[in-house]
Amino acid sequence: MRCVICKNGNTYPEHVTTTLQRGETNIIIKNVPADVCENCGEYYLDENTTDFILNLAEEAVKKGVEVEILRFAA
Repeated sequence: MRCVICKNGNTYPEHVTTTLQRGETNIIIKNVPADVCENCGEYYLDENTTDFILNLAEEAVKKGVEVEILRFAA
């Protein structure tokens, strides 16, 4: 797919680290499957991966986590 940010690069499958913040909760998730732009490095997550990560984040917020570092495992 063509990158919608830089409009120059194509994406390729890779694993990334993504960070989410909500209020006082910070979550870092490593080894997330994504499509990464070869030109600018922007990454794109598919719908299932996004839903999974958002559920992890919601659970962390409910537990009152301040900082959590996880490895992606669907």
